[in-house]
Amino acid sequence: MKQFKEYHFWIYILFDEKAKATYIGMTNCLERRMLEHKREAVEGFSKDKHIHKLAYYEHYQYVNDAIAREKALKKWNRAWKYRLIETMNPEWNDLAGGVDWAMNPDKLIEAFLKKLEQNKKQ
Repeated sequence: MKQFKEYHFWIYILFDEKAKATYIGMTNCLERRMLEHKREAVEGFSKDKHIHKLAYYEHYQYVNDAIAREKALKKWNRAWKYRLIETMNPEWNDLAGGVDWAMNPDKLIEAFLKKLEQNKKQ
């Protein structure tokens, strides 16, 4: 029997407390993407505005679903986005904040997923 590869796609919302700004993105590797945002390694809005705190995320198996959700969220007004964030993260904590972003990249994914699981249980 042929085995099918399991795919993972994520939409995520980043925030900056001072500017009250948000950034919505989509990726196939949330751990890598958060590392890039934390290190401000990619040019663009999130780097220019120093938006790198993970406020919210959703997981998808199919890329088309993730892209559609990202596009829909980008059309939402600020109040709707804030209410969505607060369903997962009422305290507006950096959901990726506890991960040591300077650690060995081989350990990064494991640590990041562990942090996300801990946040779910709270």
